[in-house]
Amino acid sequence: MTRAVALSDIRAARQRITGKVESTPVVPSESLSERLGLPVHLKLEHRQTTGSFKLRGASNAIASLNAEQRARGVVAVSTGNHGRALAHAARLEGMRAVVCMSRLVPRNKLDAIRCLGAEIRIVGDSQDDAQQEVERLVAQEGLVMLPPFDHPDIIAGQGTLGLEIMEQVPDAALVLVQLSGGGLASGIAAAVKGVRPSTKVVGISMARGAAMKASLEAGRPVQLEELPTLADSLGGGIGLDNRLTFSMCRDLLDDVVLLSEDEIAAGIRHAYEQEREIVEGAGAVGIAALLAGKVKPNGPVVVLLSGRNIDMSLHRKIVCGEVVAERA
Repeated sequence: MTRAVALSDIRAARQRITGKVESTPVVPSESLSERLGLPVHLKLEHRQTTGSFKLRGASNAIASLNAEQRARGVVAVSTGNHGRALAHAARLEGMRAVVCMSRLVPRNKLDAIRCLGAEIRIVGDSQDDAQQEVERLVAQEGLVMLPPFDHPDIIAGQGTLGLEIMEQVPDAALVLVQLSGGGLASGIAAAVKGVRPSTKVVGISMARGAAMKASLEAGRPVQLEELPTLADSLGGGIGLDNRLTFSMCRDLLDDVVLLSEDEIAAGIRHAYEQEREIVEGAGAVGIAALLAGKVKPNGPVVVLLSGRNIDMSLHRKIVCGEVVAERA
């Protein structure tokens, strides 16, 4: 078992990635603040280079490699955003990058990764299937595996978001964060709790195939069938041999909330119509949880908008109310 990522690790990651990622703004949401009767702030991480928070973890992980590892190149499984971030960070260093994905990954995310010069392998119908190709490439070609969440450098990189949030909204009573494999949620929770232990951190996921939620309820990592969802970036398992994120989420998250596809779609529509922001399904789950009344804050709230990499034809259908029945 690798030790949990600490606040000192996150602060070191911040120094390592300075100049490689954007420090994204926090803005007040007038519509949500009026609705809830208390301050609601939006952390606009979807404006990050590559369109999601994943660049933080990928940049920190690559910056932590030694010369011999850099020469070998990197490989990862991804639902899209981690692969895009890894491809971008590797290209800046002149490194080979291979991204393995399942057939469920949307075409727009595949194209974006390919444009950054990474090699793409499409394998099977789940992240677990694609992970088998990752392991083959590690064994046969010597590539360095940088997983999307269960890695200390990835977690520490994502945790830099928590440091920014607490600097920008130091009186935050609640932070709403996307929950999938747990790299983002555990990193942010470690940073937030390290700076202000009284601040609550709640993980938000989709009801369809929420592996971390099921694992936390079972008391151990479990597998679930990976299903199509509007929050496609939150798909996939946490790994039966999970070393870090399961225990960190168990120990640091105050609650986990699950959302229906209708609720996720409502979050996307609200972000567009009221906040003038285009976000993907995963990026909208914090807004969706507030709209659905599934979170009851008692003080200032920070809602993370984690990514914008949505196919725009799908976005138009969601905004027009045409798509949820197709995903039900």
